[in-house]
Amino acid sequence: MSFLDFVEGIFFQIAAIIFLFGVVWRMVGLLRIKRRKDISPPKASAAMGFIKGNFRHFIPRGIFARRTWVHLVGGYSFHFGLLILIVVGAPHVAFLKSQFLGFDWWVMPRWGFIVASDFAFAGLILLWVRRISDPVMRLISEPSDHLGTGLTFVVMLTGCLALQESHDFLRAMHMMFVDLWLVYFPFSRLMHAFTFFLSRGHSGATYGRKGINL
Repeated sequence: MSFLDFVEGIFFQIAAIIFLFGVVWRMVGLLRIKRRKDISPPKASAAMGFIKGNFRHFIPRGIFARRTWVHLVGGYSFHFGLLILIVVGAPHVAFLKSQFLGFDWWVMPRWGFIVASDFAFAGLILLWVRRISDPVMRLISEPSDHLGTGLTFVVMLTGCLALQESHDFLRAMHMMFVDLWLVYFPFSRLMHAFTFFLSRGHSGATYGRKGINL
């Protein structure tokens, strides 16, 4: 068995199982947290507040948008760029077809992959620069935040290097870091990719129940 077969085979399967189990475990743990019962009479729908709370946070209010435009631009560039790469990037679709699904779907052209990569890289770097340069962000940041950013950057960088398919070693390095990223994900703040809608929804439900206009 070659190193490439190992990182795309048994190691990837183990990493995927840890990822799925860890994500489910964290989500179930959050949902099982007991909350103090609100005995005040509801003034509006908490469920509607949950929904509004999620959608409202996608577009910050004017004064906050002006103060956090770096975070806004970097966040959307990185997250949407990375999502596009994963979902409709030709190498990723081909890998999922061969390893799991047995079918494929539309993929973006090569130039689209490069453009999406540029946006993702620019957004990630911009967010990290803000984290190390802003006094408040530095204060609330932990070493795990920088580790998650660094690991994500290496995964993306090795993926771009492997895009040329010039050597199996480059593809193997990319897959190795992908596997490590999957293992690290559930036990880090990268979990916000799954938990953000719960935190936003909880605040929205609380305000909605009290009749506060979001």
